Amino acid sequence: MHNNKQHMEDINIKKNLFIKQFNQSSAIAYNEDYLAYPADYNFKILDRAYQPTVEIYAKIKMAIENNKCSLPNCSIEKQQLKTLEEAPQKSIDFLENILEQLSVTEDSNYDVNNSYKYLAADSIMKGKPGFSMSDGYMVKLHLELNGNQVFIFDGPIFESPLIITDSALGAMDKAGIDLVVATPDINKEMLELLTAVGIFSLDDIREDKTLAPTARIKEEFILKNPDGSYDYEIIDIGGGKGRNVLKFDMDKIERKAEPFINAEVSGMLSVEQAAVAAWNVYISKGTSVEEDDQMVQNANAASESWSYENDLPLDQDKKVLFETKYKEYFMNNYIKQFITNQFPTVKEDAAVFDLAEAKKAKAQKFIDDNKL
Repeated sequence: MHNNKQHMEDINIKKNLFIKQFNQSSAIAYNEDYLAYPADYNFKILDRAYQPTVEIYAKIKMAIENNKCSLPNCSIEKQQLKTLEEAPQKSIDFLENILEQLSVTEDSNYDVNNSYKYLAADSIMKGKPGFSMSDGYMVKLHLELNGNQVFIFDGPIFESPLIITDSALGAMDKAGIDLVVATPDINKEMLELLTAVGIFSLDDIREDKTLAPTARIKEEFILKNPDGSYDYEIIDIGGGKGRNVLKFDMDKIERKAEPFINAEVSGMLSVEQAAVAAWNVYISKGTSVEEDDQMVQNANAASESWSYENDLPLDQDKKVLFETKYKEYFMNNYIKQFITNQFPTVKEDAAVFDLAEAKKAKAQKFIDDNKL
């Protein structure tokens, strides 16, 4: 069972990456065989679906007019007629819904742990090179007399056809469940969180709720000595020289930020599909957004990834792990830049100095302060 699950996850990652790279590559423009090949992208989805209904509609209409129905009041035939008359608009709505859902696969941060069939289906619907009928691909719409409609996608890359019914998709829509989940914009969410946690002055927060380039963490979170002077850390800048940098009360910062982080995590976990996408693409690795964007093109969370099919709904252990890693991600990639190598605001303390002498002076001050 575990091997089958791992196999399917590997297949999804490999095929999603293959399709993404194939669609983004311009190599096909230099393939003369492809350029000379008359590819057919005219799937005639609606024409093929409705062609058989013309005869069916005529037979039902005639049965009603001639009073040759299943029941004396022709209620069954009248319902079938009504279903056929409403079907075209239903098909258009169904088609638009599928196109909208599948378009998520084109997002730059799309989670390749999703079923590869969605990206393949989107490539067929968008007429991407290599996904034509001539290449062996097909999309069909089946109409059933009970009113149900079914889309079927198939072709060389599919291990089995992708089948989507309008009733299933409609029920998912009502429940707020996406066919293909969009990966949350973690960078946007965390930049907003940065301004909300209360460690920056309101003067540093611009009207658009972003931090000003000159933003600094508030004075109350900077460590000081008992006499009120700054408790600097000395860093070696080479050549026997050093500089002072500010030290921060990380416990105080984390306590201040924690309620806001918890609220953000709670909101994200209320849509577990999105939480899984965020975990797979960003949170699990703990790297920066820039590094994550690059890895989206490579392997995502790989062995650390969660499965949409097998891990939903998320158990409590995963929710706790998500909260812990989300906090780490925020602290390492968003707070850290404001606490690392921050130079003093006191001009004389910001000057470069002789490292050996400074260390000697600091040691002497410690002795004096502690009366050793």
